[in-house]
Amino acid sequence: NRLEMGDWNQCIGTLSEGARSKLADMLDNVNCGWRQLANIVTEQPRFQCSEKEMTCCSLQVLTATGSPGRYLLEKLSERTCTLGFLLECLKKMEHHDAVQYLTDGFPIRITEEPQTQHAAEGGRVVLVCKASGPAPIDYQWFRGKEEVLGGSGPELVLGPLTLAHQGHYICRVNRRDNFTFSKWAQVRLVRTDGSSAETGVHIVHQPQSQAVAEGESLCLECFAEANPPPQYQWYHNKQPVPTGKDRTLRVRGNIIFLLQGVCPLSSCLGILLLVIATDKVALLMGNMNYLHHRPLRAPMADVHEMTNLLRQLDFKVVSLLDLNWQEMHSAVTEFLLLLDKGVYGLLYFAGHGYENYGNSFMVPIDAPASYTSDNCLWVQDVLQRMQERETGLNVFLLDMCRKRNLNDGVPPQPGQLKVTANIVFGYATCVDAEAFEVNKDDLSNGIFISFLKRRVMEDEKVTVMLDRVAEDMGRCDITRGRQALELRSNLSERRALTDRIQSSGCPETASARNLQWAIAHVLPDSRNLQFDCGVTVQLGFAAEFSNVMIIYTRILEKPKDIESCSAHLTDFTEGLDLDLKMSNQETLLDAGSLLPLEILQPTELPGLYTRLKGLQRLRKELTFTVCLQYQYTNLDEEVQERQTVVVGKPLVSKLNLYEPRLPRSLSASVSFDFHSFSQSSSFPEGFGSSFPDTENSSIGSASTTWSYYSLQPGEYKGSISIPVEDDSRAVFDSDLPQPLTSSKSLPHGQVEDHTYRFSNMQNYHSY
Repeated sequence: NRLEMGDWNQCIGTLSEGARSKLADMLDNVNCGWRQLANIVTEQPRFQCSEKEMTCCSLQVLTATGSPGRYLLEKLSERTCTLGFLLECLKKMEHHDAVQYLTDGFPIRITEEPQTQHAAEGGRVVLVCKASGPAPIDYQWFRGKEEVLGGSGPELVLGPLTLAHQGHYICRVNRRDNFTFSKWAQVRLVRTDGSSAETGVHIVHQPQSQAVAEGESLCLECFAEANPPPQYQWYHNKQPVPTGKDRTLRVRGNIIFLLQGVCPLSSCLGILLLVIATDKVALLMGNMNYLHHRPLRAPMADVHEMTNLLRQLDFKVVSLLDLNWQEMHSAVTEFLLLLDKGVYGLLYFAGHGYENYGNSFMVPIDAPASYTSDNCLWVQDVLQRMQERETGLNVFLLDMCRKRNLNDGVPPQPGQLKVTANIVFGYATCVDAEAFEVNKDDLSNGIFISFLKRRVMEDEKVTVMLDRVAEDMGRCDITRGRQALELRSNLSERRALTDRIQSSGCPETASARNLQWAIAHVLPDSRNLQFDCGVTVQLGFAAEFSNVMIIYTRILEKPKDIESCSAHLTDFTEGLDLDLKMSNQETLLDAGSLLPLEILQPTELPGLYTRLKGLQRLRKELTFTVCLQYQYTNLDEEVQERQTVVVGKPLVSKLNLYEPRLPRSLSASVSFDFHSFSQSSSFPEGFGSSFPDTENSSIGSASTTWSYYSLQPGEYKGSISIPVEDDSRAVFDSDLPQPLTSSKSLPHGQVEDHTYRFSNMQNYHSY
């Protein structure tokens, strides 16, 4: 992405679209991002952002394509902030990546080209190449393919001239990885009779290294000058290419090898095969409120954090809280249906867990006090089922304890795993050890996520990224010697969570997967309720997780003769996980939600909030009553009106996760098959308008299936929503770990300058 601009005095708006997007991505972080930049640019008062503008910046993360960094850059552009000033601010905030990208992306422009010169033997020649651009700029001079010793400046002095100096010269101007070449200049030695000696072959245009995805075509070009005219021969892995006898080499489709050393006259050429995913899907499960075991604090915040980060990496995310045994098994079955050949599958679990003889088990919330493997979800079995889907990458992030379970007898025997090289296990702690969480409040992250969230967006091989997380944990005093990330992997390719998505050759398969995933994120439509007294009540909905929904009410209009009124929700459908003490609250925090207030209340009108958990257990359509209470002016008696509202089955409740799935041996033969769909099936009538082509868009975060319920024409007309996040909450802005709590939970003690101490060891808790 070149920035396509002339000089540093130009406005930020001259940046190319790609450059602005890249810079915005770099600024969308907590530790060194858009907030810090907004503070530094206030050195010039005209660039200062108002409180309202800062709030708008923060709220950008609540849309699928929103970016706080991009919004801030647009505001600075409107105020004609120059690229030079932006660069100085980035340097002051020590955002080294953004500084390097901005300077590397700035084109190096050669302002003075070296000129061909003639000189007598024993004379002197000066070749000059000058370039503009941000420092530091380095120069390298070459005579043909040989580097000229001492040629490290904009001027190359040759003399006294001999026959050895004669030839073609070129200057390579570079700044880190960004470089450009000057034009060729020829130095000729003139004899006393006025004639000159001609040199041999020199390359005018070198082949350029390229990144090529599998299935794409490749075109290479090499141009040389010589007298007589040169001949060409291309090579692949030191072997001549039979058809490569022209200046241009074309290779069409199915690039599955590494080309190197293509032309014997040219410099070494490398062509990198891009690793791509046909899709990316993640299942995130966080169990907190156990029936027979100590409840946990961090899984809710951990799943919330991971949902936001993975959604930015174009993952289709299914985020679920507090699942029992049947719901976990059903959720995994639905998750597996979203996997296909080449798809990246990621499973994250935060909760109680254990490991016996190399087998890991995730504990559901209804596990008995003395649970065994029969009461838990077996991770290795999930891996085997993922392999059957021919996935491109299988990532397991297990944020749980790995202590032995003495209640278990003979461990289950896994089936035969396929020999693949695409498996990564990231354990939050080592074998027979505990994992910890911060014992501060209900919104604190666990230790693993506190470190992982800083690295997960890095464009690195998954194992490299997790290695860095392990190193970060090892440098923290509070975790050293108590919790250490363990990485197990057989990943042979450079696969990263940031890899781009390129759909497979079957568009029907991709469309089916997108639709299947989107169904579980349909929210009820916002609506206005008209009451007989003339009051208008707005009723709205927002998704916090795939199985958690917020309902809010607020008064839009009321007659002048009504002094006060409020709208409460009551009489909910049975089976919901609803705490009446936390319903109809004046703030989202009081309702137990992580959502920012602004996403539900963009105006200053007060509202009441009710948080519905456990939507996966909803067996009927969701119904409730809106109870309007109001009082007329000069009357003491309070009047009440009621309206019943039916909103269907929102979000993940459509999947009926409470229903047992067929045994694995049978379900494999009857579950939804994407390949057969692409040949013989079509979308249900009525879905064309509700769900436009989502193949390359991000619309939500959950999986669904067609295997266990039927679709009716036009059934889903609500909005598709994603669990929304806000990077402005203080709990997510802290540098890491407040004081810890053990796996999860270390005691919250005094914290000074991010120094962590185990102040109360007897309060350790573990998964």
